[in-house]
Amino acid sequence: MRTNHFTRPTIAAAIALLDVSLSQAKFNHLVFRLGLEASIPIDDKVSVSKKVALLAREVAKAADMQIATADGVVTLVEAVVREAVEVMRAEPAQEDEQNKLMRALALDGFVVQFADRYSQSPPTLRAALPNEVDLPATDDEVHQLLDHFGFSLPKGHLDQAIEAHTRGDWAAANSQTRTFLESLFDAIAFHIDAAGAPQGSSENRRQWLATQQQFLSIARNEWSTDGKSYINGLFKMLHTEGSHPGLSDEDRSTFRLHIVLITARTFLRRLKNKM
Repeated sequence: MRTNHFTRPTIAAAIALLDVSLSQAKFNHLVFRLGLEASIPIDDKVSVSKKVALLAREVAKAADMQIATADGVVTLVEAVVREAVEVMRAEPAQEDEQNKLMRALALDGFVVQFADRYSQSPPTLRAALPNEVDLPATDDEVHQLLDHFGFSLPKGHLDQAIEAHTRGDWAAANSQTRTFLESLFDAIAFHIDAAGAPQGSSENRRQWLATQQQFLSIARNEWSTDGKSYINGLFKMLHTEGSHPGLSDEDRSTFRLHIVLITARTFLRRLKNKM
């Protein structure tokens, strides 16, 4: 069985989109395709919203149940997400349930591919990044490591970045993403040596992590005194413009969040191995 991992915000957004998109007849067909007629009545006297609530309950208690679909055997969760993707429109309203699902999918590492205007094919779901990146698992591991070290402040900034991205507030998401990474390196510095870490700027602490603690590698160009290194360049990129109209800003905000999650995981793992 192929397994794709979808987070709770994605599942909730998928179910919400089905609620507003499907008629009684179409929802009954969905129930039959998913093999859930024993749990969700195929009865026009029961409202679609009530059936949606029952579907959410089934997903919550049997998320990993195997479902045979046209795409192969998948989990119930993936089947529900794919059903929601198939009702998407190429040109949605400015702010509707479809946009919320697309943003949630982007955070899970997926994009929706629409057919050209002359095709009758439904939209399809595909991975936005190579499987080895596995962003949902990366996010989970970052949260686990933040809890492990008791880094509550960086964790709060990360949660705010994810929440802002999910609601489409790109400026807030970008700001919190950068603040998360900055506070993470601060927390790492004070965790390594609370008394010895510089009390000045965050950049001073990052330099201390490189030159005094060798936690950031100068040899691998993670840090350099001339500012031409990975960490220096990443902070410069994260410090650029906030929100502007257009899909490209969603792409940039998503890219920033993805690369920061992967970077955070790398250095949190290093800290754990160092201790």
